[in-house]
Amino acid sequence: MSKIRIKWVRSQIGYSADQRRTIRALGLKKLQHSVEHEDSATIRGMVQKVRHMIAVEEA
Repeated sequence: MSKIRIKWVRSQIGYSADQRRTIRALGLKKLQHSVEHEDSATIRGMVQKVRHMIAVEEA
């Protein structure tokens, strides 16, 4: 299975609490932090929800 790299690039200030929780659930701790996840439907759904705050690329 392929992996995707997710990088947090925009502040969560002013966004709803569920989007803040999604950022945390992805494993992102602070701005400019990046993590790798397996490319699954669950992760893609989370990415879709906060796509305006993150950058995604194939790993």
